[in-house]
Amino acid sequence: MEIVDKIKKLKKEKNVVILVHNYQIPEVQDIADFMGDSLGLSRKAAETEADIIIFCGVYFMAETAKILSPEKKVIIPEKDAGCPMADMITAEQLMELKAKHPQAKVLTYVNSPAEVKAESDLCCTSANSVKVVEKAFGKDDQIIFVPDKFLGQYTASQTKRDFIIWQGYCPTHARIMPKDIIKQKETYPEAKVMVHPECRPETIALADEVLSTSGMIKFAKKTAAKEIIVGTEPGMVYPLKKEVPNKEFYPAKEEAVCPNMKKTNLEKVLWALEDLSYEVKIDKEIIQKGQKSIQAMLDLS
Repeated sequence: MEIVDKIKKLKKEKNVVILVHNYQIPEVQDIADFMGDSLGLSRKAAETEADIIIFCGVYFMAETAKILSPEKKVIIPEKDAGCPMADMITAEQLMELKAKHPQAKVLTYVNSPAEVKAESDLCCTSANSVKVVEKAFGKDDQIIFVPDKFLGQYTASQTKRDFIIWQGYCPTHARIMPKDIIKQKETYPEAKVMVHPECRPETIALADEVLSTSGMIKFAKKTAAKEIIVGTEPGMVYPLKKEVPNKEFYPAKEEAVCPNMKKTNLEKVLWALEDLSYEVKIDKEIIQKGQKSIQAMLDLS
């Protein structure tokens, strides 16, 4: 409690907003001003009068916050909290792919580096990828999709468009196998199954609902089901239980933990507030181009 009190005091003194992703450890989730998914958090922070953003998540998320709030100082408490999937694509690789397919439009998942967003026509989230494709692209358009092959495959299957899909993936979601869903269904036969679209196609095929983390909370609130199997990083169970305490949630696979999401703790949040170290800095041109690709998505909402 002493650390929490210090965090609250410094946050007020320095006019800080603390953003916490759904996969963070419980005690970090409990000190959040805003909880949620990466883009939703960045948009909320942009609407605040805060001077400083502390982003408890992984690096690309803090970059997105900086792109949407370039006038604010953005701090990440753990400088080594990266995202393997985001690291599977570089701006140079995307530029090479664009050169091979000059007629194609580039749709980039927000789980990507700032420089990649800057080379994109527009961005999407796991919640809106299908909607964005249907609204932004014609039936004859060719779409380069980076970096997540599983989200790309899912989006292509729902939209029947011509996709060129980069072969990146989330190692955490890829660990959730069909056998894990089957095992949990045998244990909890009345439970509904919801999975994240970063999962494998064969895992998605066993789900009742395919949802982003924010979509999972919305579904959990409205469904009549009293038990739900959660096919994403197990940290998601904690915010689900807080938001919907009258239902039971079971992770599809306890071992499908994102180690980078678990690197941030209360001590690191306190140190970040004290020292304002590990500031996220992005070239102005990259910010402007990144804003353009994100705004192109928001304009479709």
